[in-house]
Amino acid sequence: MPRIAFIGLGRMGHGMAGRYLDAGFTVTVWNRSKAKAEDLIARGALWTTSPEDAAIDADAVVTMVADDEASRAVWLGPTGAAKTAKAGTIAIECSTVSYDHAREMGRELNARGLIYIDCPVTGLPDAAAAGKLTLLAGADAADLERARPFLEPIGSTIRHFGPVGAGTVYKLINNLLGAIQIAGLAEGLAIAEQAGLDMKLVLESIQAGVAASPQVARHSKRMVARDFSGATFTAALRHKDAAYAVRLAESLLADKPLVARAAVEAYAQAKAAMPDEDEGRMIELVSQPKKPSL
Repeated sequence: MPRIAFIGLGRMGHGMAGRYLDAGFTVTVWNRSKAKAEDLIARGALWTTSPEDAAIDADAVVTMVADDEASRAVWLGPTGAAKTAKAGTIAIECSTVSYDHAREMGRELNARGLIYIDCPVTGLPDAAAAGKLTLLAGADAADLERARPFLEPIGSTIRHFGPVGAGTVYKLINNLLGAIQIAGLAEGLAIAEQAGLDMKLVLESIQAGVAASPQVARHSKRMVARDFSGATFTAALRHKDAAYAVRLAESLLADKPLVARAAVEAYAQAKAAMPDEDEGRMIELVSQPKKPSL
């Protein structure tokens, strides 16, 4: 069977790596903390001590890390995967990175003889573990076809947006819209709470109304109940993605992206207060009564 190197075993990456094991691939794994790999090792994954070691003889290397800095480190750092990946290895970046970074990595890894696929994903951790993610691909069409056997185990839908970088553009748009919706929802619910509305009725009305996107529908229940167990996406990660999206918008749009900037500012506050907590806890920051004036 083909050999996969999987790098980054966070909430999403862990389930994705498990899918390759389920599909019968030989899987080498690396993560900053070995503890997150223990159950995968018990299932047959091969632990390695660095991305460089993981990539030896791999047919494809898949990365799922936090940001541009982490991506550059695992690909091009002193112990990066590009040092040992053989020519023709398919390099699949599933991390959410900036547009400039995705294109830079494409140039860098292509120059080293690798086939770079810009492939961020959408979906929650349970979808990752079930192989039902949506893959947002940016790649040459022929390269994407070569990569397809390595993408199908982790995604039920592959959307090809264009050349390298195009998948990341859409992912940043997607996550920016999520940031705007969740931040707006937190403020709306805070207004309702402080105005003394029946929150059960408010929740029912939101769920049945025109503003009930999947993000709003899911987070409104959790915010009203103050139930943030099973965190799926942190304030720090949402802030990072929204900031990358604003940077892209500022490079493309004549006018400043005011709404997007407001979302980044809201998430900057959430990141400062609770960086590793579920992003839905933003409701706790904004739902405070106004202090009476003296």
